[in-house]
Amino acid sequence: MTARMILVGQVAGAFGVKGEVRVTAFTDDPMALVRYGRLSGEDGASVLTLESGRAQGNAVIGRAREVATREAAQALRGLRLYVAREALAPTDEEEFYLADLIGLAVQAPDGAALGRVRTVSNFGAGDLLEIAPADGGPTWWAPFTKAVVPEVRIGDGVVVVDRPAEIQD
Repeated sequence: MTARMILVGQVAGAFGVKGEVRVTAFTDDPMALVRYGRLSGEDGASVLTLESGRAQGNAVIGRAREVATREAAQALRGLRLYVAREALAPTDEEEFYLADLIGLAVQAPDGAALGRVRTVSNFGAGDLLEIAPADGGPTWWAPFTKAVVPEVRIGDGVVVVDRPAEIQD
């Protein structure tokens, strides 16, 4: 079975003239990218190995084994970087990664099956769950707020969604 890959950053381009690379981090701590070291493409193949770095805002400026020149760093601009889910730190009992929600069953508060979480996205106004309906048909979106998603039970594989009237059929 292929490991589930989690997007953790994206190469923003070169930094300076000595071959350093700037990587925008999608992690709480940008230096986590350096601790991961080997970063992969979505298919799991190694694409970049950060050997050292320093945080700068939500980015890491660092040296990568595969990059020796400014031109080589610039050529990687836009490269999306992933790690296997197993490489992420374990969570506490009431914590989870948003990526852990994908594939979970979605139920109404009364237990009725609503579908499965297809994706978790953020278009700038907060996280949204894309729900693939249990009975087929087009997907729908639910804001990932406590009011709409009062319960997440990772151990049971369930997300409870209380659909607001504006997203009812």
